[in-house]
Amino acid sequence: MNTSFNGEHIHNAISAVRDPDIGQTLGEIGAVHDVELSGDKVKIYLSLPQPLHFVAETLNKSCKDAVNAVAPQAQVEIFVREHVPEKPANRILPDVKNLIAVASGKGGVGKSTIAANLAAALAKKGASVGLIDADIHGPSVPTMFGLEGEQLVGEKTETGQFLGQPIEKHGVKVVSMGFVMERDQAAIMRGPMQAGYFNTFVEQIAWGELDYLLFDLPPGTGDIQLTMAQRVPLTGAVIVTTPQNLALADVRRGVAMFRRVNIEVLGVVENMSYYALPDGTRDYIFGQGGGTAIARELDAPFLGEVPLNISIRQGGDAGTPVVLNDKTPHQQQALLQLAERMVSEVRKKNFRSMQIPTVQISL
Repeated sequence: MNTSFNGEHIHNAISAVRDPDIGQTLGEIGAVHDVELSGDKVKIYLSLPQPLHFVAETLNKSCKDAVNAVAPQAQVEIFVREHVPEKPANRILPDVKNLIAVASGKGGVGKSTIAANLAAALAKKGASVGLIDADIHGPSVPTMFGLEGEQLVGEKTETGQFLGQPIEKHGVKVVSMGFVMERDQAAIMRGPMQAGYFNTFVEQIAWGELDYLLFDLPPGTGDIQLTMAQRVPLTGAVIVTTPQNLALADVRRGVAMFRRVNIEVLGVVENMSYYALPDGTRDYIFGQGGGTAIARELDAPFLGEVPLNISIRQGGDAGTPVVLNDKTPHQQQALLQLAERMVSEVRKKNFRSMQIPTVQISL
């Protein structure tokens, strides 16, 4: 062992590194599991709440910089064990780490566009992602992922149960009512039938192991939302709105519904916030600051603004979410930041319910 390295100094340096999501040091949250010294090599073992897709690179650099500040010649390796919240034995979707609803109080606010881009953004960061298009009456995700005309297929298991296969595009596993009915067919069905389709998409699809499963819900607070609240152990919900007062009134009702059934609101997204003019100024077509104000009023995180831009519409129509288009950096960055802030809120919630780590990964 290299006696020029002081293990206590290295441990203290690592312990002082701040987790950017949790807002506390690694020492304060009990994340420093072990420090191994061997010659010029230093191995750091951490236990951290998942998911780490956005924060891994930052923490990796911060920890290496902290060690090199007290041991400049050290060759540092960082190993992380993910804390996964404990799950009941009878929990549905046991192989999905985070279940997130994307909802809106009213239609026309671009909820499906946000859901599609969130899913694509998470996949872009290397996460395993699924997306359920639960808007039974107006499925739009097939169009947004370029999957129009695709059909849901599957096979019977040894127990005789039908198990459907999601269709994968842009790294996202997708299931939609649009894969079941004809393109121009009207989805006319009562509440129990809607709930039945929703349960099928949740329980009879081979989702496999996922970091995230997102639910693109229909607008409002109807049967699908109530069925989901009863059946799915959600990590939390993201509420999409536009800035004007008419939309904000519905946000209050949506947030109240989720809180009544003990589902945490991960944050509010303000979509179509402004239109960027050629001279760089902004035209706030639907008003300004409504999303921030309602988030503050409801004591919910504000996840960010998404501008009104033709490239977002074009991406949805063309089947490629704009967050994947490197030629539209402003819109791409706004949506990536939105996904990053949502994941930060998920990590905070998971930290509050942190249990013994079960998964080991290397940064």
